Amino acid sequence: MIGISIATKWEFDATLSYFSVKDGERFAYPYGEYFMRTINGRELVFYSTGVRKVNGVGANQYMMSAFGLTKVIVAGTCAGIDERFHPLDIFVPDQAVQYDCTVKEIEPFIKQSFIVHIDLSSYGNDFNRGTIGTADKAVVMWKDYVELMEHNITIADTEAGAIAYICKKNQVECIIIKGISDFAMKESNEDTFESNSEQMTTYIENTPKVMEKIFKEYLMRFI
Repeated sequence: MIGISIATKWEFDATLSYFSVKDGERFAYPYGEYFMRTINGRELVFYSTGVRKVNGVGANQYMMSAFGLTKVIVAGTCAGIDERFHPLDIFVPDQAVQYDCTVKEIEPFIKQSFIVHIDLSSYGNDFNRGTIGTADKAVVMWKDYVELMEHNITIADTEAGAIAYICKKNQVECIIIKGISDFAMKESNEDTFESNSEQMTTYIENTPKVMEKIFKEYLMRFI
C-alpha cells in the first residue's frame, strides 16, 4: 500500500474536495484523519498528519506500521526560495535536508546526517528537482528566506525532510511532491504583521490550486 502524507488542514481539505470524499469514508487516527482510494490498481491511503516535524514523523511512523506502507508520497505546499521559480510551480526534490538541527554559529548549517538523497532515476527527468529544506519554523521572515537562498535551498517546508529521514530509517521509499504556494515578503519594522498576514492569505488561496495540480499531473506517475 502507498501512503499519501498531507500536513495542513487546508491541504487536506483540498484533497477531500478533489477526491469527493464522503463523511462515511473518513476515519480518525491519533494524528488526524485518513481515507482510502484504489487508483490504477494501486491501493492508496491519504492521511492528514498535522504540521511540523514531530507530527509528520509520528504520523508516518504510525501509518507505516499500521498499513505496511511500501512507499510514502509527501504531497503539499511549500515556500519558494529559489527566485528562478514561481508560485504554483511543482517540484519533486532529489534531496531533502533538515536545517534546524545544528548550532549555526559553530556547526555546519546542514549536517550530513540530516541529508536524504532521493533516487528518482526510475521516474524520468522532465520535472523540477532540487533541494527541499525542512525546519519547524516556517519561512515567513525575510532573514530566514535570505539565509536559505545563501545555502542553495530550492524550496522549504516544515515536515518533508523529517519524513524522508524516518522513511529511510524504515527502508520505505519516499517521494516528495511539493508546489510553491508563496514566497516570503520583505517586511519593514512598521508592517511585519501585515506582510506576514498577506503571505498567509496567498498561501490559503494557492493551496487548492497546488493540490489539484499535484493530483492531476503528478500523482499517477509516482504511484
